Amino acid sequence: MLLLQISQTLTQTQNQAGPLAPALIVFGDSIVDPGNNNGMQTLAKSNFPPYGQNFAGRIPTGRFSNGKIPPDIIASKLGIKEYLPAYLDQELSPDDLLTGVSFASGASGYDPLTSKIPVRTNSIYHYWFGLQVLSPSDQLKLFEEYKEKLRAVAGEERAASIISESFYSVCFGSDDLANTYFATPFRQAEYDLPSYVDFMVTSAVGFLKQEELYKDETL
Repeated sequence: MLLLQISQTLTQTQNQAGPLAPALIVFGDSIVDPGNNNGMQTLAKSNFPPYGQNFAGRIPTGRFSNGKIPPDIIASKLGIKEYLPAYLDQELSPDDLLTGVSFASGASGYDPLTSKIPVRTNSIYHYWFGLQVLSPSDQLKLFEEYKEKLRAVAGEERAASIISESFYSVCFGSDDLANTYFATPFRQAEYDLPSYVDFMVTSAVGFLKQEELYKDETL
């Protein structure tokens, strides 16, 4: 519903000339990951068939989808570009930095346990700490790195303008519920569902208050 509302709003304003924002910056989980997990040691990958069967060229890109994912749709509606690339894509170009990237990582979440992939053997769940995906804090660190690269490509003034005027999207929570709360016994022993949702809401507020999202090193 939220994506539908965003799409309708953007469609109504598409008549104005040029893109509605200089770039799209995305943080999140599998819903908005365009392939950041491809080069990582993790079980949470989707760079193989049948993923991507309806994508351009029928290529599995690492998107947890048979086609476009929400960031692609939003970037297109904003008039920025057709597809939003993964920040860790080895083919990422300087031009890609100018118009935004996704830092999202499949199987990530607000819950610290979510980004450590659970593996079940003989009814026992093991967290393989060497097989992690990008947690929200990891994604913020990459965002800091992105800003440094952006300044090198665009210069201080233009980079500051891009960062301040970009469209930002944060999408966590689905993997917390599906993979951590309902699929493992750990959190259910600590929280009932309403309490766990409250925990995620508190974590979401904490993420949105992180200074990395707002500070401007050019000032």
